[in-house]
Amino acid sequence: MAFQRICTTKTLLTCYIGMSKVYSLHTIQNLPISLDAAWDFFSSPANLAKITPAHMGFNIKSKFHGEKMYPGQIIEYTVKPLLGIPMYWMTEITHVQEGKYFVDEQRFGPYSLWHHQHHFKAINGGVCMEDIVHYKIPMGFLGDIANWVMVNKQLQGIFDFRFKAVEELFGTYKP
Repeated sequence: MAFQRICTTKTLLTCYIGMSKVYSLHTIQNLPISLDAAWDFFSSPANLAKITPAHMGFNIKSKFHGEKMYPGQIIEYTVKPLLGIPMYWMTEITHVQEGKYFVDEQRFGPYSLWHHQHHFKAINGGVCMEDIVHYKIPMGFLGDIANWVMVNKQLQGIFDFRFKAVEELFGTYKP
């Protein structure tokens, strides 16, 4: 006898409750600095706090295990994304192509999925920096609601802050 799956409203609802969407955020910023200067700054975990809003309470807890970023590097921090409550976050640098890109992925923290690509490309008079983030919120459809109500806005706010902070540090790109 062949297996037959019977789908009912109840089973579909149960499947959906356990699932949430994967969201993405994409930013591009041109900077009036060399590719080497951009790489040196952005590939150093020590500089993360300089481009993160103070209200996030960003604090690196781990040791960097050297001055250069490398695949397998673990970075531990605390952040305060909600009501000032400290939250543990651990990311791993999973890919590094020196001077071109690196990827950090959450191992423990507030997201079900966090995959952040950082790309760098030399352009006339500077460097183009591109960030591509894919993330997923836990708790199924409740996570989708949380993303709609606040998480997406908060992430966009963090990247908006970073855009301005980086511009203050390095200046405005003029083609």
